[in-house]
Amino acid sequence: MAHQRPRTLGALRASGYRSRTVREEVRSNVIRLLRSGEPLFTGIQGYEDTVIPQLVNALLARQDFILLGLRGQAKSRILRQLNRFLDDEIPALEGTEVNDNPLKPISREGRLLVEAAGDDAPVVWLPREARYVEKLATPDVTVADIIGDVDPIKAARGGHLLSDELTIHYGLLPRANRGIFALNELPDLSGKIQVSLFNILQEGDIQIKGYPIRFALDVLLVFTANPEDYTARGKIITPLKDRIGAEIRTHYPEDVETGMDITAQEAWVERGELPVEVPDFVSEVVERVAFLARKDKRIDQRSGVSQRLPITLLDSAVSNAERRALRLEEAQVVPRVGDVFASLPTITGKMELEYEGEIQGAEKIARELIAGAAREVFLIRAGEADVEPIVEYFEDGGALQVSAEAGADACVQGFQQVPGLLQLVEDAELAAVGASAGVRAAACELILEALVAERRLSRSQAGRYGKARAAGGGAGPSGFQGFDLG
Repeated sequence: MAHQRPRTLGALRASGYRSRTVREEVRSNVIRLLRSGEPLFTGIQGYEDTVIPQLVNALLARQDFILLGLRGQAKSRILRQLNRFLDDEIPALEGTEVNDNPLKPISREGRLLVEAAGDDAPVVWLPREARYVEKLATPDVTVADIIGDVDPIKAARGGHLLSDELTIHYGLLPRANRGIFALNELPDLSGKIQVSLFNILQEGDIQIKGYPIRFALDVLLVFTANPEDYTARGKIITPLKDRIGAEIRTHYPEDVETGMDITAQEAWVERGELPVEVPDFVSEVVERVAFLARKDKRIDQRSGVSQRLPITLLDSAVSNAERRALRLEEAQVVPRVGDVFASLPTITGKMELEYEGEIQGAEKIARELIAGAAREVFLIRAGEADVEPIVEYFEDGGALQVSAEAGADACVQGFQQVPGLLQLVEDAELAAVGASAGVRAAACELILEALVAERRLSRSQAGRYGKARAAGGGAGPSGFQGFDLG
């Protein structure tokens, strides 16, 4: 027979249960996971040697902490996994609003329940999921929302004086008692609410409205913020910063490979209706768009370029290829560089532009980022390859017009006109011998797009490839409109 949890205060005492603070509980479970070699966080990549060790240090030190970083750096995802360090279940007095410890209740309701029922006071077991409370800080959040207030309805219904503890409306923080309270975007809280957090961070208690009572809460507080706001010149009160135990900086992926792994983990590639094959060089182009954007002076780097950009860009590129495959009744979905260009709306909405960028326009910048990414990928993978036969073909009057709506077989047939193009695809190992027509077409597009970005070729608004134009006269990377196979 399965072990039954004690359901009354008396049975809990008889079981030998000993309570511990949430910080002790978290520390103990972190130690257990470290000793067992189990992963502390799942789905978090690129932080193994930076953020996660600092997080573990803070938890072992029983400290409150703040994750400081730009948007799209997995801050909320990290916070929502903290409940893994809580026990599976803990006992609480049934019917109380602040998860009262049966052995030491802090609320008036809890104390009255124990006085009235004694050892028969009912006990419930709270799962770890119920002990994580999260709030997004917005300018309209009030002290009552976070800390609490007088509830005149409770007073009227119960016949209590307003000064009676039984008239308290508890805010989110006391409701998170014996658990974790997470506050996203801390600087967006008004100054008076930040001041109301001073005591809980330093002395571990709160005072609600005009009640002459201090509630000693057992809670681990964690926060997130943007570095731009988290300064003396920003919207944070300096004494509040001083009370937070650890300030942990998050960051974007430090290398393209890590970024590609994160994007592959998060993107919705396998759709189900048709098999999808994303060439690795297309995935790299998508990721390098984000890396280039994070260095572009026309883009506001204080706002950052979220990791959501390559994720949604890959999603959209696959969708464009899927739409083409469904329309042409192809058996496989293979996104190409043209599909990345067709996904501009997923880029333009994720960039905050500086003055120069506003003048040029988000769409032009996005096109240049894609072209620059294609150029980088080609140079890394085939920078030493001989492209002269391809360039000479166009310089001698050859032309090629391809469309993003053209099928893979038709594209490969058109690319065969260009001497050495398909051979270069194999020599540079962009596509293995016997690769599908979709992958070979995607590789050919990558090469031609890189040559346009290098200004070795030109491309018209209609997508016609030809010889490079005189300086200043070429269409340039931003002129891409897709290919119409002629």
